[in-house]
Parts: sequence; structure tokens; C-alpha cells
Amino acid sequence: MTRRFPNVLSIAVLLVLFSPGILALTAEEKVARLSTDLTPVGAERAGNGSDIPEWKGGLAKDDSEPAGTFHKDPFARDIPFLRISAANIVEHKNRLSAGQIAMLQRFPDMYFDVYPTHRSASYPDYVYDAIKVNAERAQLMKYGAGVTGATMSSPFPIPANGLEALWNHTLRFRGQTLNYTAVASAVASNGLRSDTLRLYEYYVRYSEKGLEPEELDNKIFFLKRKTLAPAKLSGAITLVHETLDQVRSPRKSWIYVPGQRRLRRTPDLAYDTSDSNTNSIRTIDQVDMFNGAPDYYDWSLLGKQEMYIPYNSYKVHQNTLKIDDILHTNHLNSALLRYEAHRVWVVEANLRVGFSHRYAKRRYYLDEDSWSIIYAEEYDATGTLLQVTESHTINYYDQQLIFPTLEVTYDFTSGQYYVEGLDNERPKTLDFSFKLTEEDFSTNAVRREAKR
Repeated sequence: MTRRFPNVLSIAVLLVLFSPGILALTAEEKVARLSTDLTPVGAERAGNGSDIPEWKGGLAKDDSEPAGTFHKDPFARDIPFLRISAANIVEHKNRLSAGQIAMLQRFPDMYFDVYPTHRSASYPDYVYDAIKVNAERAQLMKYGAGVTGATMSSPFPIPANGLEALWNHTLRFRGQTLNYTAVASAVASNGLRSDTLRLYEYYVRYSEKGLEPEELDNKIFFLKRKTLAPAKLSGAITLVHETLDQVRSPRKSWIYVPGQRRLRRTPDLAYDTSDSNTNSIRTIDQVDMFNGAPDYYDWSLLGKQEMYIPYNSYKVHQNTLKIDDILHTNHLNSALLRYEAHRVWVVEANLRVGFSHRYAKRRYYLDEDSWSIIYAEEYDATGTLLQVTESHTINYYDQQLIFPTLEVTYDFTSGQYYVEGLDNERPKTLDFSFKLTEEDFSTNAVRREAKR
């Protein structure tokens, strides 16, 4: 059953954002606010007087365990004080998105256990310093196709429009290098699974220390995704060189198919091209909640809302769990998920006239403390809700950065769901200390690897 888009984001539940005062702030005034009433990333430092506390710096760095070690849950003793299900949606609708309501109504056995809120998001001081510099000099390129004058992390801590908020997610701090293996699984409506084990490697050029914006050479990051299992797909490689201005210079991408024994360019690896091995549940631009050029849509910043969102998801992050423990028929195991009250920025994207895409309307909910998109909702041209995606994040406190431990997309049309990031049965989790260079992501390096 699909659901029409309910108007839950009314003026009553949104904090009004736009005002001449905000739009007229000078660079110096923006920096001053990041040291007073706002946090270093632009969130409201104060709490709401009830269940959202004041931000007091987030989790401190703790790298006492070896790199790649699964993180202990710093909030393991917390007890949920509220359970939201289909039976009590009406009582809590002002803190739920349209997609959350639709999921609870569609799956009677699904629930959200709400725990005490911990504003655990934190980043290294050099990231905060970079954000202050970004606040002074970052600017959108023409048509919002990219950003100039920024490096390291989110360029617009005090956003003036939807595109600035979106770029805060796209360019949020994710460390310099990243290596991990994880299972991605497409789960059919009858519970049958199709699992794919992959190796992921990233080199984030945008996060290089000391790099000036003019030295970026239009490169954000490099990605290599190699399939390890099942055997019939083993050895397939996707290589991506992600660009900053993707309208002027689209991302460069290649795929290596073992049976063809050659690395070939794939200029269509963008927008609503289906992501491989997802049963066409997910499009390429849904990876990492949203990625790529924003030019197909008009972007609106609707304001802020207090919501119950996935947060501090250490419970589902543990390698003591089996994948069977996490993936249930129709949805993730609700008992392993944690939700908290947080403020989110709400951004809406509407397909521009003359452009074609699987999704006509998209709505995003961005955590104010990290600029991570936590919820994404996809609609067709009639306003029918097609999909909901959740990002279950943690603070990888050995590095002090926020990253999803898993992402899940529920497709209401087919009844399937797709999960990525299941590293639970692996010996290591994400390793941000793995040594990689830009050269490791050259086409020659990938060809050499494919031949081994």
C-alpha cells in the first residue's frame, strides 16, 4: 500500500528560518555566532528546555583501541522511555516525518524505541577551524552546481537556502581515508535475501589538511568498490572520481567486469541510474542518502523541526550480532535500533521543468549537529510516497566524526528493502587510518589490481 504525502510539516511544527537578519549577516557576524549561540558546525548550542539538551562538545576522542575496532556503546545503560508504534502515532505525529508515519502504518510490528538524547556529535578542532574559514569565504557556484572558497567540511554553517544545506551534507567531514568490508543485502517481501560482500576504499581530497580551495582541482574524493562475494560477481570493481562542479565536469567513473577483463568508462553512473545489485531499489544518487549534481531539482530550505531520529546507533553496530539478527522480514529488527529527539533541517527538492528522474519530489532531514542526512523520502509526480531511507549513524570517536553504521531503504511499491553497511560479521569495522593515496585510485592501479 502506498501513501499520499500528508502535510505533517506545517507551520506549527517548523521553526521559521528565513528572516532579513539571517540573510544579511556579514562574514564576521557568522563567525561570531559560531563562538556564541551556535556550535562550531552551526547548530543551536542551547537545548529546548525539555528533552533536547545543550550541546557541550560531544564525545571526546578515544583512540585507545586498535584502528578498525568495533566501538563500545557509551550509552549502553540507557533505557528507552517511549515506544512509538502504529497504535500511538497520533500522539507523536508532530515529531515524525511523513515517511516514518507511513512505515509504522505499513508494518504493524515495527516500532521506534526512544532513548534519552545525547548530542554526541564532535569533530577535531582543525575541522572546526576550517568551518569558520568556510563561513567567511564559501560561495555557491552559478546555479548551485558546486562550491568555491571551502575545504575540509561543511561550507555553510549558517545556510541561507536549500542548496547550501545540501552541500553541507555532501561536503561534511568524513576523514581523509577509509577502508572496510561490509555486506549489502536486498530483502524481498517474503524475507529472502540477496547478499553482496564488498570492499570499500575512499580517499577524500577535500579533507586534506592545509589544502587551499584553489588547489582542489575540482576533486572531492576517490572511491573504489570491489565485490568479493558471491562468486559469480567476485572481482567486479567500480571506480569513481567525484568532482565538485558536476555540471561543468561530471564525475568520472569506470567499471571492471571480470568476464570482460577490461576497465571501461561509465558516463551514466549518475542521477537515477539503478545502483548495481540492489534489485533496482536504489538509484546512484541515493548512495550516501544523496550524492552528485543537484541540477535536476529546485531546492527549498523549509526550516527546522524537532524529530525522533536514529541516533547513537551503537547497539546495531556490534560484531557480536549476526546479520540474521538485524534483517527481519519487511524491515530491520526494531529491538536493535535507537531513536532520540533531535533538531533537523528540512530540505525539499522538486524536479525542475524539462528534467526527467524517477523521483519528482524528495525530502531530506539533516541532523543539525553533523549535517548528515538522517531521513530521505522519495515521491512520484502524483505525490505518492515511494520510498523512505534511514541513516543509522554513530560517532566514530576514535576519529571524532559522524558516519552511518548502516543505511536502509524501504521500497513501498515492491515491498522490498535494501541495507548497506552490514559489517557485523566481519573482524573489523571502518578503518580511517588505512594508508591510501590518490595514486591508489588511478585507472592503472585498478587494472593492476584486477589482474591479480
